Amino acid sequence: MWWIDKAFSALPDPRTGNAKRHDLLEVLTMALTAAVCGAESCSDFADFAVDREDLFREFLRLENGVPSHDTFSRIFRLLDPAAFASCFGRFVEELGSGGAGVIAIDGKTLRRSFDGAARANPLAVVTAFASASRLVIGQESFRAAEGDSEILAARALLRCLELEGRLVTADAIHCQSETAQLIRERGGDYLLRLKANHPALHEMVARYFDDPNIRAGLATAVTTDADHGRIETRRAWVSHDLSWLRGAKTSCAEPALLPDMACLGMVEATVERGGKSTTTHHLHISSRALGPRDYLEAARSHWAVENGLHWILDVTFDEDRARNRKDHGPENLTTLRKLALNILNRARPDISVRRKRKRSGWSNDFARSILGQMR
Repeated sequence: MWWIDKAFSALPDPRTGNAKRHDLLEVLTMALTAAVCGAESCSDFADFAVDREDLFREFLRLENGVPSHDTFSRIFRLLDPAAFASCFGRFVEELGSGGAGVIAIDGKTLRRSFDGAARANPLAVVTAFASASRLVIGQESFRAAEGDSEILAARALLRCLELEGRLVTADAIHCQSETAQLIRERGGDYLLRLKANHPALHEMVARYFDDPNIRAGLATAVTTDADHGRIETRRAWVSHDLSWLRGAKTSCAEPALLPDMACLGMVEATVERGGKSTTTHHLHISSRALGPRDYLEAARSHWAVENGLHWILDVTFDEDRARNRKDHGPENLTTLRKLALNILNRARPDISVRRKRKRSGWSNDFARSILGQMR
């Protein structure tokens, strides 16, 4: 497949001598195809290669047959994860970057990736997810025990992304002046969740939106969704008047304002189920002067990363139970899963990712239709 060669041709082969018996790009092609078709581990990749050798010989040479489980495992343990992630970026460009609109930044821990023998904490990954196209456009991994953090990983990821004209959304952990400034310097805008980790600003904004007289004078938007016996009503208020924030502050020493703040917002979400009702409030700050409906849609786009990415990786790809933990295996295999997810999301949008994986595993013709959309 020419798009594999174009995206991954510059990837260094970490093997030496007789270990290079199988072509690196052919091994990666088989692993990616297997992941699209439902395989979840290196053992699965090897079994799939044996059972579907006829399919692979349609577009691969396979001069030395199909690789074993050890070959797949060795390659993913040894591959440079930074180089593999860089190839991921070129692969996304071949898809058509998909970064327009809202880019959600969110972190996730691979729970089974800890290595007790090496005393290594589980791997965590910060992902950039284009909500409109449902494509993963980048990721950065870290292990907290090595002195890294989600905040630093997110900044490293943002430096690699094209943000011009994009709106970047993130949870409260990323509501940091340096992160906001980085987004602005790269031509993007931010919409950041505001919580008590910024006590002075959070207290002032919460008190502001608590005033019913103030809310009555603000622009607002409302949406209602009903599904599976659950009714959720979301109401958003937006304020573009920030002059009052520049008055006297609380005793907290931290700066109250982030760079280029243009509006404040609050979402009130009321959920009714089984005769019971619960209401929560979510505060945000943004460098873009959003209207209430655009603000509500952007906030919901960020929440969609849970269903559109994390839930699918855990439930459909079984990522939370993936036990690969040696060397660079966890980083590289989570990259491979997201490559597979991008391919599946681009093809046949009328059916679910779960069904696409199952049908690709059952039928060579259906697998060709999924992989063929990359041509």
